[in-house]
Amino acid sequence: MVVPSAASQEMAPESLPLGIIPTVDMSAPSGRGELERRLVRACAERGFFKAVNHGVPARAAARLDAAASAFFARPEQAKQAAGPPDPLGYGSRNIGTKGDVGELEYLILHADPAAVARKARVIDAEDPSRFRVAVNEYVDAVRRLTCRVLDLLGEGLGLRDPTSLSRLISAVDSDSLLRINHYPTSADALPGPGDRSCTAEDAKSGNSNGGANGTIGFGEHTDPQIISVLRANDVDGLQVLLPDGRGGGGGEWVQVPADPAAFFINVGDLLQALTNGRLVSIRHRVIASTSRPRLSTIYFAAPPLHARISALPETVAAGTPRRYRPFTWSEYKKAMYAHGRLSHNRLDHFLASGDDDDDR
Repeated sequence: MVVPSAASQEMAPESLPLGIIPTVDMSAPSGRGELERRLVRACAERGFFKAVNHGVPARAAARLDAAASAFFARPEQAKQAAGPPDPLGYGSRNIGTKGDVGELEYLILHADPAAVARKARVIDAEDPSRFRVAVNEYVDAVRRLTCRVLDLLGEGLGLRDPTSLSRLISAVDSDSLLRINHYPTSADALPGPGDRSCTAEDAKSGNSNGGANGTIGFGEHTDPQIISVLRANDVDGLQVLLPDGRGGGGGEWVQVPADPAAFFINVGDLLQALTNGRLVSIRHRVIASTSRPRLSTIYFAAPPLHARISALPETVAAGTPRRYRPFTWSEYKKAMYAHGRLSHNRLDHFLASGDDDDDR
C-alpha cells in the first residue's frame, strides 16, 4: 500500500505522527541545540528527512543538472563509451549483481576530483572541463552539508568527539560516490542487458512493486554507506517505507512529494551500525513516471575502505548491548556484492554473537 505523505511541516518536539516525513530547517531558527534534537529524532524515528535552507548554492545544482541532462540526451553509443558500470561508469536497467533491474539509466562516479576528471574525458569528450567543474563544485557543496549534518548528529547523540562521523567521509581516501539517475518516461525505451526489452518478470526482480502508481524505476533497498544526500527535479517517484507504529516490523510506503529546492537525506547501513541501531537505515524505492522524466542525484557518503565500523562506545550500555560485530567498509562491500538482491537486509550478516568483543 502506498499512502501520500502528510503535509510537509517542521517537526514538533514530540514524537512524529505516523506517516509524517520530517522537514528540518538547517538554518536553525530555534537554535543549534534544537536543530541537533530534530535531526537525531528524524534519523531515529524515520531514518529520513527533508532538509531546507541547507546552504547548497542553487547554481551548483542547476549546473550539474544541465551537464547530466546533456549526457543522457546523447546517442546510446556515445553513452555506452562511459560504461559499463564496474561499478563506476554508465549503466542502464541492470542495477544489481544478482539480476536486479529498473527502468532507468545512470552514471556512478567516485567523488574524488581526480577520478571525476578522468571519467569526464569520455562523458563529455567535447569539453571535459565542463562536466568536471559541474560535478566537483556540486560534490564540494554537498559534502560540506553532509559533514554538517553528521557533526550535528554527533553532538545530538552526545558523542565525546562529535566530529568522529564526519571525519570518516572527509578523509582523503574516502570511498564516497556520486550517482546520477535518469528515469525516462514509459514511452521512451531503454536498452537493457543484452539489448532486450524489460519484461514483467524483470520488474518483479526488484522484489517490490509499484502498485497502481507505475512500474519500478529502482527496487526496494537500503543504502549501504553512512548517509545519502539526494536531490531531484520536480517529478515525483521516491517512496520510503515508514514504520506503522504497531511494533511488528511492518510499515507503509509513503510517497515523498518532489521539491527540487530541498535535499532528502537518509541514514545508511553503516550509520545504523555505528550508532548500534539507534539511527535506522530506511528502505526506499523509486516508481517510474509514465509522463515525465525524473532526474535525481545522490551523494553517498562513505568512509575509506579500511575504516573499521564498530558501535560507538556512547551507544553501547547494559540495556543496549552491541548489535553488530565490528567490520571494515571493504568487508561490508564484499558481502553486499556476494549476498542476494538489493532488497535483502545486508546488516543481518554482521549481527553480533554473545562472544563478540569490540576490543579484539
